[in-house]
Parts: sequence; structure tokens; C-alpha cells
Amino acid sequence: MSQAEPTGRRGATAGHTGRLLASELRVLFRRWRTWAMLAALAAVPVLIGLAVKFSPGRPPSGRGPAFLDQITDNGLFAGVVGLVVCTPLFLPLTVSVVAGDTIAGEAGLGTLRYLLVAPAGRVRLLVVKYLSSAVFCAAAGIAVVLGGTAVGLALFPLGQATLLSGTQIGPAESFGRLLLMAAYTTVSLLGLAAIGLFASTLTGVPVGAMAATAVLAVVSQILDALDQLDWLHPWLFTDHWLGLADFLRDPVSWDSFGANAWLQAGYIALFGALAYGRFTTKDILA
Repeated sequence: MSQAEPTGRRGATAGHTGRLLASELRVLFRRWRTWAMLAALAAVPVLIGLAVKFSPGRPPSGRGPAFLDQITDNGLFAGVVGLVVCTPLFLPLTVSVVAGDTIAGEAGLGTLRYLLVAPAGRVRLLVVKYLSSAVFCAAAGIAVVLGGTAVGLALFPLGQATLLSGTQIGPAESFGRLLLMAAYTTVSLLGLAAIGLFASTLTGVPVGAMAATAVLAVVSQILDALDQLDWLHPWLFTDHWLGLADFLRDPVSWDSFGANAWLQAGYIALFGALAYGRFTTKDILA
């Protein structure tokens, strides 16, 4: 009986966490703001595809975003170009909005204390808020891929795609690699989501947490571009963001993916701990 009780409690805890996460995701994806951001992300590769389709001549190689000249041969490269274009700015901006609103948004609306009065618990609430941000990271990457795939199928042929190593692959493998690039982008944004969660515990003004998170993403990329700070680059959460191009090699180079995953895991652990320390000692119910 004494062993069954803890097992039952663990099951009840997991069930409550699952229900809380499902509720949080329903709230997130019922907001017009969420769908507006996803639609804007999907529109980026669509606009790129339209520009390539209706511009005179083939896009010159080496000019414009990476892989732009490949779109006319394989329309799925519209999604690749969309990810390359969105990764430095648009994707971090939307993730900053969602992550920065996690705790600060509830505090600003006055609903945070009611969530904690209910049997949610501060730690469980933090975990659920972060997981909802992680789901949005995945949705954001998929939105870019879907927009690029739609415009690619509508306007361009699905011919052979030429990889960085010179190998050519067919449409099915091209789409598979595009999905891998979206997964890589999702992993890249997880550290930023943890930073946004921590920033959200510091204030009751969501806009402040959103802005601070977005600014940190920009600053990190600026520092990453300075050769004088080579020693710092491996510690910056943006250092491997554009490593998604390694999925366009034959064979696929997984080194960047592994290094990026470990780096993001470190940021999740660090800023998750900071968010825990701040949130569990914060006077909310007073």
C-alpha cells in the first residue's frame, strides 16, 4: 500500500501536468497574435518565391540570401532560403514575444496568483510555460517550411537539388532534409526560449521581457560576428544557428547538430535554474 500511494501520486502529478500543458497550448494557439506571427513567418518564403518567379532571369549565384539561385531548379529550396532568412531575426523575434509573455503576461493580467492558488505549483507552472514556448519554436520552424513548400510547389519545378558537396538528390529526399533543417532550427531556439522565460520572471510587464530577450538575441549575433571575440563565440547561444546548412551536404554532417544541441541544453539548464530561483522566491500571492 505504501508503494502504491507514491505511484498513484506520480500518476496524478503527471496527469495534472499534462492537462495544464494542454490548457496552456490551447490558450497560446487560440490567440490571434500567435497565428499572425506564424502567418508572417510563412509569408517570408512565399514573398521570396514570388520575387524569384517574377524577376527577369535567374537569380545570380553568390548574390542575395544563400541558396537563392537553387529555387528555380527545385522549389523546395524556397523553404531553405526562408529558414536562412528568418533564423537571424524573424524567428528569434517571434520566440521572444511568446517566451517573454509566459510569466510576465500572467502577472500583468492578474491571473498568476490564481494559477498558483490552484494545485499547479510554481515549478510545474514554469515547466509547462517553457514546454509551451518549445512547442511554439517547433511551430514557427514548420510555418516557414510550409510556406516555402506551398510556394515552391505552386511556382517551380521539383527537379534535382544540388547539395553543397555537388551531389544531386530528388524531391523526396530534399523535403526530408528540409524537415531536418526545421528540426535544427527548433533546437537552436530552445536556449532563447529559456532566456525569455527567465526574463519573464523578472518583471510584470510582458513587453519589457520580450524586448530584453529579442535584444539579447541581436547582441549575441553581433558578438558572434566579431573576429576579435573568437574565444567567446563557442559560448554564445547563436553560434551554431546557421549550421543548418550542414544538412545540405552528402553525407549529412551531424557535428553542428550535436554541438548546437549541447549548447542549447546548457542555456536551458542555466536559465532554467535562474528562472526557478527567481520564481520560487518571488512574492506573488501577497
